[in-house]
Amino acid sequence: MKPKEVLLLLLLTLGAVLVHGYHPAAEDAELYLPAVMKILHPEFYSFNAQFFESHAQLTCFPNLIAFSLRFSHLPAAVVLLLWHVASIYLFLIACWQLSGRCFEDRTAQWGSVVLLAALLTLPIAGTALYIMDQYVNPRNVAAFATIVAIVKIVDKKYAQALLFVSFVALIHPLMAAFAASYCLLLSGMQRLYVRRPATAYVLLFELSGTSSAAYHPAAVSHAYFCLLHWRSYEWLGVVSPLAMLWWFSRCARSRQEHQLRVLCQSLLVYQIVFLVFGLALSCPRFEELARIQPMRSLYLLYILLFIVVGGLLAEFVLRDRLWRWLVLFVPLCLAMFFAQRSLFPASAHVEWPGATPRNPWVKAFEWIRNNTPPDAVFALDPSYMKIRGEDANGFNAITQRSRLADVVRDGGAVSMFPAMAEQWQSQLQALRGWEGFGLQDFQRLQADFGVTWVVLQRSKGAGLECRYRNEAVSVCEIPPGSAIARNER
Repeated sequence: MKPKEVLLLLLLTLGAVLVHGYHPAAEDAELYLPAVMKILHPEFYSFNAQFFESHAQLTCFPNLIAFSLRFSHLPAAVVLLLWHVASIYLFLIACWQLSGRCFEDRTAQWGSVVLLAALLTLPIAGTALYIMDQYVNPRNVAAFATIVAIVKIVDKKYAQALLFVSFVALIHPLMAAFAASYCLLLSGMQRLYVRRPATAYVLLFELSGTSSAAYHPAAVSHAYFCLLHWRSYEWLGVVSPLAMLWWFSRCARSRQEHQLRVLCQSLLVYQIVFLVFGLALSCPRFEELARIQPMRSLYLLYILLFIVVGGLLAEFVLRDRLWRWLVLFVPLCLAMFFAQRSLFPASAHVEWPGATPRNPWVKAFEWIRNNTPPDAVFALDPSYMKIRGEDANGFNAITQRSRLADVVRDGGAVSMFPAMAEQWQSQLQALRGWEGFGLQDFQRLQADFGVTWVVLQRSKGAGLECRYRNEAVSVCEIPPGSAIARNER
């Protein structure tokens, strides 16, 4: 790559962050950031750490982030933003390289990376995934290595491809399974190239664990596990890419573009195999096996599809006409920007390190981090991440304190690790009727689970001493009453 191209890709990366936003503690950050903090501060999260450590034990991501924090001596907020920007930058460089293997025209390469940069937060059919999330996480970090591995397969540098797939496996094992499957298929089709490839390679998964009645609510709350539960427009997101790939492969054949044709045909076979796999696991009897989520294979398909679509658009439509690029990408970027604003309406679009948060829930969580003891245990609405105005910000990720189980993130952990289902259900049962809880209910939580603080939406603390209040929530301490609660029981 030329220095000018390196600089332009960096500017494109920064532009992508401004379009799609940055929310460091949102959504699945609730699973990964606490694992990082637990490595750095073992005294944190003395209660319920198993709900995030279940994911952390399968990836080196928390160790990688923790090492970078120790090595750099920079504030955690700064390091997380740098990782986020670096993930996008490396991803766009990798896509630039792969596009260069498919298209000789430099304009086509720019079409591929600009389209991907504009669509980073596009939802991928019914998988509950984006191409890149609005915060650093294992999938974002592993994305570039997945694409580079495919580039190495195209170049027939198989040992280097294996190294990059191995890196993906260390960071995100499930994504590594899809990457390895596609790399094996692409390699095989390069060697045995026929018009109608009939062979595909599928990675086998090993699962353990036993189903239970407590696990069922966690499974059914994640509709993307079961392909038959997908809505019609989500099915369109499966079928239409397959039709497009078939058409592109025919066009590449007529134009004698060998590499583009092999890429499209191998991707078509790859997704058909996982589609059949997904349909097979949609039967109720295979509820627990569905947690391997075969339809998340669409993540790789969408990335490669947009590389092809962007390249063809640039080559045949946009060309070197600046006004055409502006007509396409300005409205597209505005649409993605406003879509993200609707998802995080109570938060700043880009949550810069050190900036005062706008979100009242985040303000309360930061107060908790700065004013409560590290061994404090909290209780709050188990569906707090779904409350309007909370913007899916993670309590554990921001406060660095323990809490009782929640429906959203801990439910996601249980859906992948059924052994925790009984414990999860027990804590949710204890929080049933949360909206009407009074002092005795809070003291019961204190006696049963060691809860010492609560976060309430109502302004009055129902007999509790509230140390912090804002327009959305109150943070209150439960007075010592464990002995009384036990005697009453």
